[in-house]
Amino acid sequence: QVQLAESGGGLVQAGGSLRLSCAASGGTLSTYAMGWFRQAPGKEREFVAAMGRSGAISYYAMSVKGRFTISRDNAENTAYLQMNNLKPEDTAVYYCAAKSTAYRHNYYTGLNEYDYWGQGTQVTVSS
Repeated sequence: QVQLAESGGGLVQAGGSLRLSCAASGGTLSTYAMGWFRQAPGKEREFVAAMGRSGAISYYAMSVKGRFTISRDNAENTAYLQMNNLKPEDTAVYYCAAKSTAYRHNYYTGLNEYDYWGQGTQVTVSS
């Protein structure tokens, strides 16, 4: 089974940028649809962005659309989340997730749809 490891989190001022990475091991990333989720203190984990296996189609939560970009490099077995114009309300632990699927273009937004999760990386945005 695939194992996921996020990195790239940290402390950044409002308006700044971060790029999160999600490295996969024990499996081939190209066979998985990928998603990013986040969980702020005292809140439920929520959907952020998703991308199908092919990388051709992506989908975003309204709160991050236009600021965040999900991408993947199947050759490197790594997915990314580029986060620009960060806001204090983006502060959360960010998780990547993988879903085994036969469909090349389908993306998934539900927590329960994903098969594998990383351990999370903290993103803190100061005002």
